[in-house]
Amino acid sequence: MQNKTTSRREFVAGSLAAALGGAIPFNGSSAAEKPGDWAESKDSGVDQAGVQKVLDDARSLKALRSVVVIKNGSLVAEQYYGGVAATDLQAVNSVTKSIASILVGAAIEQGKIKSLSETVGSLLPAAAERAPHSAVLAITLEQILSDTSGLVYDFQTGVRALEAAEDPVSFVLGLPVDPQQVGKWVYNDAAISLLSPILVQAQGMSVDQLAQRDLFSPLGIEKIAAAKDRAGNFLSYRGLRLRARDLAKVAWTMTNGGRWGDKQIVPLEWVKESTRPHVLTTWGATPMRRTGYGYLWFTGDLGERPVVWAWGYGAQFALVVPSLRLAVVTTATNPSPADLVAQNNAVMTMVAQIVAVAE
Repeated sequence: MQNKTTSRREFVAGSLAAALGGAIPFNGSSAAEKPGDWAESKDSGVDQAGVQKVLDDARSLKALRSVVVIKNGSLVAEQYYGGVAATDLQAVNSVTKSIASILVGAAIEQGKIKSLSETVGSLLPAAAERAPHSAVLAITLEQILSDTSGLVYDFQTGVRALEAAEDPVSFVLGLPVDPQQVGKWVYNDAAISLLSPILVQAQGMSVDQLAQRDLFSPLGIEKIAAAKDRAGNFLSYRGLRLRARDLAKVAWTMTNGGRWGDKQIVPLEWVKESTRPHVLTTWGATPMRRTGYGYLWFTGDLGERPVVWAWGYGAQFALVVPSLRLAVVTTATNPSPADLVAQNNAVMTMVAQIVAVAE
């Protein structure tokens, strides 16, 4: 329970330093475990002993911090490692992008954004007036969401300049677009950073208010932290912190066709469109096969099972297996770049073992 009564969920951002090193949780929230968090099932149709063995064996993954497994809307298993508790906020890094995708889908459903074919120029008219000759103005919302904009940006070297920009929108509008790369998948924080000001322009309120109204409050998510850029916009490409149990709520909602309980939280059509592959990617995590990209959600196959997942740096996964009505969430520490691939593969292999047991 919270230390004091509040009438709405809160969402707090830190400074640029918080964006780089972690956001600050809002005051007055302890978000203790509540009986209504999840129904614990003793008859989920899953070999719970088998799942627990996988989680016990996962102690050998020194970077792993949490695993939560949901089947048919019930909590099958959860495990925490390295001193992390169920109540702790954990950095989910680029899983933030998938949350931004959900907010875009809600805006389209509400008629606040007309279509995915709208351009940056039409969605950010004031910025367009300041940079009328920017090639970025012709990029469509669909290209931003599918990482196919052709915007010239290297996520390994460009993120510091993006985060240090006093006016991030102007910074992005100043980047070139390579016509030869349009339609090809390239991981692009800079393009996705435009979603935050686009949502503010379309909805007339801050992204934290949108997230509360359209996603977090309906799911009963109370303890959240995030980060702002130097212009005061909440980051739409990284910086979110959630409890693993709460990220599992988002994952289960996507597994369940956008429904939480008896309420449609994420529009069903957006669930379908955002989680089907629109383009092949150049990334992958063993043993995942045929990795593709929807609208800020990765797609692929584990064995013969199509899966969808939100993917944050360092194996922060929110994985959905619709055919099994299964969701698996993992969090881990941030590795060095040299250790990144090995960590991604190790955690995804563990997730694949859970999926195999749950079949």
